[in-house]
Amino acid sequence: MSPGFLQRPGDRLAYRKVEGRGPTVVWLGGFRSDMVGTKAEVLAGWAERTGRGFVRFDYFGHGESEGRFEDGTIGRWREDALAVIDALTDGPLVLVGSSMGGWIACLLALARPDRIRAMVLIAPAADFTSALMEAGMSAEARAEMAATGVWLRPSDYGDPYPITRALVEDGRAWSVLPKDDGGQIAFDGPVRILQGGEDPDVPWRHALRLADALSSRDVVFTLVKDGDHRLSRPVDLARMIAAVDEVAG
Repeated sequence: MSPGFLQRPGDRLAYRKVEGRGPTVVWLGGFRSDMVGTKAEVLAGWAERTGRGFVRFDYFGHGESEGRFEDGTIGRWREDALAVIDALTDGPLVLVGSSMGGWIACLLALARPDRIRAMVLIAPAADFTSALMEAGMSAEARAEMAATGVWLRPSDYGDPYPITRALVEDGRAWSVLPKDDGGQIAFDGPVRILQGGEDPDVPWRHALRLADALSSRDVVFTLVKDGDHRLSRPVDLARMIAAVDEVAG
């Protein structure tokens, strides 16, 4: 399937859509991932078999969308996701967010509370720019970012990731995890969280913080003890589909 394109200020976002009954399932990918990864493809196949509506897209600077990855920020990618659901979907939605997409899903739930019915979050990396990346930076990495505005962060998945000072600073403005003075993420719909116990990128205790922070009483946290960050084994994919089936109704 060739992608469609949604015009955004200055650039276009690539998307793919399966027409079907609602609630529409929306895939929110991870940091530097794209909409043709294993989990997104499996969800597209599920939607086609079951007659469900499904939308997936690439953020600015990701995959088949236009723009430079280095120019992206959490705020920009949040706006991309809002533009997609506002322009390409109607009615209630089920958000499926992987890694950074879990953070974006929470931001959408706060911005469009009347439309988000449920969320399925896979290794959700809420506030990762500050709580995980910035907190784990070495003195050398901090000096590199201070001097150049960019830190080339090593990655297990390919070339180093360029982490910009703008990304980190902007990320603080979109934090969703409660600070020391308490507070909650105001979302009362069903939430299913799938988290690998051997995830090197998002520790399971970090994902559990998000589960605790949600105001919903219908939150189920599944720890896959031997699971990694991607959770893309057949058994993991089956868990994802089962969770989406459950909350989509």
